[in-house]
Amino acid sequence: MEKRSEPNQKVMVVTRVVLCILILAIGVGAFLFFSAMKKPPKEAENLEKAIKVELQTARMIDKSVSITGTGPAKVKDMVKIAPEVGGKVVSVHPDLELGRRIPKGEILFEIDPVNYQAAYDVAAATVDQTRKTIERLKKQQAIDTERLATIIRNRDLARAEYERVRTLFEKNKVGTQSGVDKAESAYNQAVDQADQVGLAVDLYPIQIQETYSALESAKARLKTAKADLERTRVRAPFDGRVVSKNLEAGQFIQPGAAILTLADDSVLEIHVPIDSRDARDWLRFKKQEGPRDAAWFGALEQVPCEIRWTEDKNGHYWEGVLDRVVAFDNKTRTLTVSVKIPAEKALSKDDDQLPLVEGMFCSVSIPGKIMQGVVELPRWAVSFENTVYVANDKRLNTAPVKVVRIQGEKAYVSEGLQEGDQVIVTRLIDPLENSLLEVMNENKGDAAS
Repeated sequence: MEKRSEPNQKVMVVTRVVLCILILAIGVGAFLFFSAMKKPPKEAENLEKAIKVELQTARMIDKSVSITGTGPAKVKDMVKIAPEVGGKVVSVHPDLELGRRIPKGEILFEIDPVNYQAAYDVAAATVDQTRKTIERLKKQQAIDTERLATIIRNRDLARAEYERVRTLFEKNKVGTQSGVDKAESAYNQAVDQADQVGLAVDLYPIQIQETYSALESAKARLKTAKADLERTRVRAPFDGRVVSKNLEAGQFIQPGAAILTLADDSVLEIHVPIDSRDARDWLRFKKQEGPRDAAWFGALEQVPCEIRWTEDKNGHYWEGVLDRVVAFDNKTRTLTVSVKIPAEKALSKDDDQLPLVEGMFCSVSIPGKIMQGVVELPRWAVSFENTVYVANDKRLNTAPVKVVRIQGEKAYVSEGLQEGDQVIVTRLIDPLENSLLEVMNENKGDAAS
């Protein structure tokens, strides 16, 4: 039985193999048949997508540089008022209040003048008395000079009489010794009187000169007393606004102690720090004629400047004038310039606009030198690598440029562009070189906003 089953098993295996091969052959044939009947799909077209851009035509222009800076407006002159004499305050100006304006020459306050008036009166009396002393000495000098001539004549006569009496007695035995002594005594008295009066006459010029010196000293004391008396009334040195006050009627004040501060609002100024590179390249200095004798910046051109309050940048503006260089800071490398604003320029013509006053923090625009032959582009049109994108035959190309200055939202290119170049002013992020472009503003003029 086992011997008969072995052939049957072999037949069954072969049969199964043949059936498998036949089935595979039929499947491959059916696949090939249906594949041949199927139409191939259409091949997709490779279309390039264009980048939509706006263009600006490059135009060479001359543009004035605007140097900007900020600073607070302040009065040019502010004076602290301190009395030069001390005493009790007896009166105060009725408008002596913070913020009030007091005209030039009006009395701000007055110190009790009684003691100073007395000192003035004493000094005046001393001057008058000294003048009278000089007049008396001059008169006495004239009188004594005339007396001296008479006294000298009397002395000469007394001497002659003495010589005559002595000779008569000694040679002719005429007269007595008593008479000779008496004549000698008279002569000696005449000599003594002549010497005394002569000395007095000689001393008069010295006495008069000393009295003149005393007169000058008295005049000086009178001048000081008069000044002190006048200083009891303290007047406004200019049309000033009261900034600070530490004074009341009845108060005792010491000389030299600041008790008031007045501000002169007739001229304001703004100290504007600017970058030293802007100052070097663009600030307009006057041409120096002749040799310079000071190691400091030269004079600035008096150009008009535009001033805006930082709280209202788009509103009213004022006009000032560039005045001078104030300081150089070697730490920040900044140059500080002064812009001067006269009162008439600081006032607003519109009733609804505020005037420019001390304390306002302002933005100042200072006209600088002229940039020659530059192309003005939006700031964003120039990359950080100083390149721009230009359109050539509706293809994007990258052009390296030289940016001479960035001012506000504008960049100024001095090299790398030609007149008429079409510059892309649309913001692009890493576009591919030679990309296809679709221009959106071909009929909207040269400039794009």
